[in-house]
Amino acid sequence: MNRAKIVMGIYALAAVLAMCAIGYSVALGSWFGILAGIVATCVVFMTAFKMKRKFREQGLL
Repeated sequence: MNRAKIVMGIYALAAVLAMCAIGYSVALGSWFGILAGIVATCVVFMTAFKMKRKFREQGLL
């Protein structure tokens, strides 16, 4: 496996954990946690897509 696939796998794991944080916050009833989880999910997805575009431009994907 090349470095690009490992990095994208880490981003995928971070996205899953951020989405799980939303569910956990819903179970606790924490509005701050829900909002923080949504923001974290959006940030992880945005950075992952930017990184994927960068890797594609470099020919690593």
